[in-house]
Amino acid sequence: MKITVDELARCVDYTLLRPEATPQDIRRLCMSADTYQFAAVCVNPIYVEIAADELKGSSVKVCTVIGFPLGATFPEVKAFEAQEAVRHGAEELDMVMNIGALRNQQYGVVREDIEAVVDAVDGYLVKVILETGLLTSTEKRHACKLAKESGAHFVKTSTGFGPGGATVEDIQLMREVVGESMGVKASGGIRTFETALQLIEAGATRLGASAAVDIIESYKSHLERL
Repeated sequence: MKITVDELARCVDYTLLRPEATPQDIRRLCMSADTYQFAAVCVNPIYVEIAADELKGSSVKVCTVIGFPLGATFPEVKAFEAQEAVRHGAEELDMVMNIGALRNQQYGVVREDIEAVVDAVDGYLVKVILETGLLTSTEKRHACKLAKESGAHFVKTSTGFGPGGATVEDIQLMREVVGESMGVKASGGIRTFETALQLIEAGATRLGASAAVDIIESYKSHLERL
C-alpha cells in the first residue's frame, strides 16, 4: 500500500514501557514524538505528568497503560488507576483485559472489568489489550465482541511483554469482528516499515512501536529511493 511518511507517522503510538526507563528517557521520547508528529506517546502511569508537560501545546496525545501488563487486578483498581492517569494528563488509556476470566468463559466479569474503566474516564479514549498470543481464535473473537459491547474505542493485540506480537491474521480477525466502528491497534514486535504497512493494510488504524523513529526513517529512505 502507498501512504506518505506523515500519514504513517500519524498512525503510530511511540512507546516506552520498559521498567528501567528514566524521566530523561521519557522527555527524549516526547521530543522525538513531537518532531515526527506521531499520534501519541505511550508511557507508564508514573510518567504521564512528565509527558503531558513536555507535549503541552502539541498535537501528540499522551497515552498510558492500565492494569499493565497482566490485567489481573480488581476492576476498581483499574478504574482508579485510569482516573488518576487522566487527572495527571493522560488522554488515551490502553487497559489490559481480564485474560484469565475470558479464558474461563466468565464473560460478565470481562465486560464489567472493561466497563469500569470506560465509565471511570467517560469521554477519554480506551483501548483494550487482548494479549492475543495467549488466546485461541475463538477467544479473540469473544474478547473483541466484549470490548465493543462494553463501550471501548479500540481493541489492541498485545502488551509487548507477553508471547508473540501483532500479526496480519490477528488484525484481520479483530477488524472483522469489530467492524468499522472501532479502532484496531497492532502492538508487539513491529520493527520495520514493511510490517507496519502490512498491518495497516490488514485493518490496523494505530500501531504501537518502540522502534517508531527507525520505522519512519527507513520508510522515508525507501520512498526517496523509488
